[in-house]
Amino acid sequence: MEGVIDEETRYEAVRSRDARFDGEFFFAVETTGIYCRPSCPAVTPKRQNVRYYTTAAAAQTSGYRACRRCRPDAVPGSAEWNVRADVVGRAMRMIGDGVVDREGVPGLAVRLGYSARQVQRQLTAELGAGPVALARAQRAHTARVLLQTTDLPITEIAFAAGFASVRQFNDTIKAVYALTPTALRAAAPRRGAARATPTAGIPLRLAHRGPYQAAAVFDLLAAEAVHGIEEVTGERAARTYRRTLRLPYGTGIVAVEEARSTAAAGGGGGGGAEGASGPGAVHRGGWLDARLHLTDLRDLTTAVQRLRRLFDLDADPYAVDERLGGDPRLGPLVAARPGLRSPGAADPEEFAVRALVGRAGAERLVERHGKALDAACGRLTHLFPAPAELAVERGPLGALATALADGALRLDAGADRDDAEAALLTLPGLDARTAALIRMRALGDPDVAPPGEPEPILDAWRPWRSYALRHLRADRDPTARRAPSCGSGADGSGSAPR
Repeated sequence: MEGVIDEETRYEAVRSRDARFDGEFFFAVETTGIYCRPSCPAVTPKRQNVRYYTTAAAAQTSGYRACRRCRPDAVPGSAEWNVRADVVGRAMRMIGDGVVDREGVPGLAVRLGYSARQVQRQLTAELGAGPVALARAQRAHTARVLLQTTDLPITEIAFAAGFASVRQFNDTIKAVYALTPTALRAAAPRRGAARATPTAGIPLRLAHRGPYQAAAVFDLLAAEAVHGIEEVTGERAARTYRRTLRLPYGTGIVAVEEARSTAAAGGGGGGGAEGASGPGAVHRGGWLDARLHLTDLRDLTTAVQRLRRLFDLDADPYAVDERLGGDPRLGPLVAARPGLRSPGAADPEEFAVRALVGRAGAERLVERHGKALDAACGRLTHLFPAPAELAVERGPLGALATALADGALRLDAGADRDDAEAALLTLPGLDARTAALIRMRALGDPDVAPPGEPEPILDAWRPWRSYALRHLRADRDPTARRAPSCGSGADGSGSAPR
């Protein structure tokens, strides 16, 4: 759904329970004091009683509590924040990555290059909530996940979710969910799955909207997997992607399942989703099942956001497919693979290095500089080396690693994409094609046209040229399988990230 959504369209989305708009806006009902996602199955409220909000934080700031039935805090994020390159879009990506929790509003402002007052004013004016309220809403969601999927003590959950005190935690949970933390835990739905334990990790449902070509993403991840830090196991359509993660407070190991869940509702870390499949069904979305093992639970929010970027879960496939599907060249490709995603990266700095040295070179770096895990987990044995550990290398790799380590080049969630690409092009041995691939994957830019492609990426495909590239590559791949909306596609493979 591109462009501004008017009030009439919003109410129609609420009336028809249109899940395509989940995460794009929220609605609150004055007579009940509750806010919901557009697809909430409750009785449609009267138009005069409905108020609309861009973010869950804005609804919470206005005094509304989250609906217990539709769990509006658990929807996929708005695709708008991935598309936008302005200060609001960059701020939203950084807040999602936990910057406010770790560095406060002053730290966020420094990263954006604005004063804290300017950031507060811009976010409040456009979103109805400032950075503190936005971070608070995210902490509340993280706390609910931990309360309802783990047996951790409530005090430990309070600090793991990023709250400064137990009192602040209790007050926020009561305000957002109208329940005490203990009652919220007791209200958790039971699906028969084991709750998290120190050895089992935290179970997650990483929600997405609309159709999702999981096979294409897993094909790409399998082709790129670096021994020691990544692996893809299992048969096609039932594969598991596993990798190690270097995180702000500690380390992690994640496992994500390829198979799409088809149950009707869900919670979990990434949020619930409604889905439908089969001939004539309207696909409402779904989720990827995942499990996280963290050495420090404070990293949960950051780890989830990085997985969402890697699997491109906050994309709006309806907007992408509508734009590209009308093109004579791309139309048949979109029809064959609706919901094809443009994967990002779990670690932007790692991806930049891998794009430069290729898969074989990355494996040599893991052997030479990677930090060994305290205990190997199957074939996962190391963390990919941090830029500071690679700065000792000579040539283009050393220059890239040094620029990343000293901050001359920033590839974090809120980095300015134009500035980052310009900085990349000043480094020795790094050409325009590699810089464009880093911009597309590490920075999650949905509108990149790398030079040197066999078929030109046309300006007419803006602002979704990254997705157009994925369709063209899938079409060229002789192993690609054309599939229905919930099925598979394929990306090409190669020794270096694509």
